[in-house]
Amino acid sequence: MSEPTIKTPVGDIEQVNIDEVMAEFDRESNTRHYKGVPREIVRYMLAGFSVYVFYMNLISAWPEQIRRTSFVGLIIFMAFMLYPARKKSAKNINYVPWYDIVLGVAGTACFFYYTLNFSSLAQKATRVSRFDIIVGAIGILIIAEVCRRVVGIPILVVASAFVIYAFAAGYSLNRIVYTLFYTLDGVIGTPIGVCSTFIVLFIILGAFLEKTNIGTFFIDIANSVAGFASGGPAKVAVISSALEGMYSGSSVANTVGSGSVTIPIMKKTGYDKDFAAAVEAAASTGGQIMPPIMGAAAFLMAEMTETPYSLIAVAAILPAVLYFSGIFMMVHFEAKKLGLKGLPRETLPSFFKLLFTKGYLFIPIIVLVVTMSIGYTTSRAACLAILAAIIVSMFRKDTRLTPKAFVEAMETGAKNTIGVAAACAIAGIIVGIVSLTGIGLKLADGLLMLSGGIDIIALFLTMIACIILGMGVPTTANYVIMATITAPIILKLIPETPVLAAHMFVFYFGIVADITPPVALAAYAGSAISGGNPLRAGVIATRLAIAAFIIPYMFVLNPSMLLINASPLQVVQIAITSLIGMFAISAGLEGFMKRKLMWWQRILCVAGGLCMIDPNLMTDMAGIVVIALVCLQQYVLKEKSPTALDV
Repeated sequence: MSEPTIKTPVGDIEQVNIDEVMAEFDRESNTRHYKGVPREIVRYMLAGFSVYVFYMNLISAWPEQIRRTSFVGLIIFMAFMLYPARKKSAKNINYVPWYDIVLGVAGTACFFYYTLNFSSLAQKATRVSRFDIIVGAIGILIIAEVCRRVVGIPILVVASAFVIYAFAAGYSLNRIVYTLFYTLDGVIGTPIGVCSTFIVLFIILGAFLEKTNIGTFFIDIANSVAGFASGGPAKVAVISSALEGMYSGSSVANTVGSGSVTIPIMKKTGYDKDFAAAVEAAASTGGQIMPPIMGAAAFLMAEMTETPYSLIAVAAILPAVLYFSGIFMMVHFEAKKLGLKGLPRETLPSFFKLLFTKGYLFIPIIVLVVTMSIGYTTSRAACLAILAAIIVSMFRKDTRLTPKAFVEAMETGAKNTIGVAAACAIAGIIVGIVSLTGIGLKLADGLLMLSGGIDIIALFLTMIACIILGMGVPTTANYVIMATITAPIILKLIPETPVLAAHMFVFYFGIVADITPPVALAAYAGSAISGGNPLRAGVIATRLAIAAFIIPYMFVLNPSMLLINASPLQVVQIAITSLIGMFAISAGLEGFMKRKLMWWQRILCVAGGLCMIDPNLMTDMAGIVVIALVCLQQYVLKEKSPTALDV
């Protein structure tokens, strides 16, 4: 494959092979290569799966067990046709080894055995036969192999540890296999239930949006808004990644997709290569907390917390704004500190012209939000948004979906579902073992003992657990693990915590594992494009994403941050004071405001900012006083400094 040249507002820049970067850091992109007739067979097989998904969700009235087992069975077959056992094998053209065909057929047969014999198995209940147990055990092992190929080993290690614990606790093989394969508490549990209904439809929606070139539109919009400002390319990265987060379900894919354009321009503008990679990684990871989709975890959260999806999307708005505002401000202060300029205005697109000519590309997202807010089911809202994407694509030739592009979108949607479904199935194993053994309560007791009953220490220990468990795990499975293992810990240790606040806490810290060293997959992907040091990029990205390490504590200590039981006046107060707080924290961490900050000023900025982010009148007043003192010295008092760089 030839390496594509990335065209940007500043001309042709260094070449980046997107496919190679994705294959290196995103297992879901490391697929077999097909050409000719086999390529067409695979394409229509995947497109056919998408048609099946629409039928299952919009027309069929099947029992949940039949829906979920048939869904997983088809996922297994597609996975073995697309994903080789080793990365090197992916280079072989039109070749599938015999053992992959056997495994694919065997795995599919195991789950379809359940599908076709659902009635008799339901009558047997726990009195399943030895043959049933063998079928279930083989099915579990094969879906685990699918997960290893498509998602990676980290989540399998966690799941295996839980299964081993179940054996150590005295549960028999028959009991474990029955729970994990034949009940709705295991492989076909809630995660797969949500994946086979809501998540898969939103993945297909994302594929259709990509085919309309909405990603390019978002980058153009970001360039028109911030490209000319100081250090403009980095600000463009922040804005475009926030917009792409509305439909992208992967931190790595978001990093590579927009980073292939923004990172080279950042370097050319004057940013350090590690800083450039860190900006894109931090901003792209934030895409997973960006409503309305939130990496598809919002739908799982609605199911697991029994909270309406619309309330979750609204609650996530302010934290997401603070997250991206923090990164944006740090990028600004870094640019001022380095004396960087923006891109020439004449090379940038016009904002109003873009809105006039391509603003209609927002319509599918607007349809999605409006239909869900007026009471449509999530599945129907997603289908209507897909229909809207198809219709609006017809408005212009460069966005129009041809029959071939339509099939390709269906194909991409199915392909992107495989990794999420495999991860959800394995996450279901963890949920099943927790339900079977009650290990969650034991973990809570352990953390309670370690924390000595002190809330802030308990939250800190929970944060560490979330970051460790979330390393290398996709967003949806990540949240399931956090919600199953760590959210109940918070609810037990701090009983007055709202359920949504506890789940948002663990969700945030599971997500930031993508930029937290040593794993930091998004930072590694960004560094592959920038040519920098991935560990250093991860450290910088963690600093840039500091809001994600602060705000979740506020969820628990003061749930009004999530607009829970908050009046309109409180919402305005929280938004203003929190943004002022992020301004101060960003300046303190960067060591620059109007001019260079002294060490004691940096400490005051961070301390004052933390006070402002806590939605409390007393802390707000203290923070205002502290920040005002620093701003007075920076913006009002005249200091003669030949090296000072003024804003």
